[in-house]
Amino acid sequence: MTAIRNSKGFTLIELLVVVAIIGILAAIAIPQFAAYRQKGFDAQANSDIRNAATAEEAYFATNSAYLSCANAACVGAAGLPGLNLATNTTIQMTDAAGVSFTGTSTSAKGSGITCHWDSAGGGFTGCS
Repeated sequence: MTAIRNSKGFTLIELLVVVAIIGILAAIAIPQFAAYRQKGFDAQANSDIRNAATAEEAYFATNSAYLSCANAACVGAAGLPGLNLATNTTIQMTDAAGVSFTGTSTSAKGSGITCHWDSAGGGFTGCS
């Protein structure tokens, strides 16, 4: 009997090396992916406060007053016109004596930073 010498395929060692390399790459990539996700949610909170500020100005143009509201109360027919919030974003808009407004937003899935808007102070004041 003659043994088949030209069998095609990978050896067990070759397969183990490939699996080890994939494991190392995954160990590096997964923590980076989580950090990028948090940055994305923080950017979403930043975008939501900017959109809410624009909606506050539209509300003021129609009603000659700013609206104080929080979260779901800011959205819809009784809220700020055209505002849609991300599901993970919490927002608080506050009328400041009818002449200006302030607002804050944060994402529950972000890094925990809060973005601030102050219309009397020049608009977006940053995230901290």
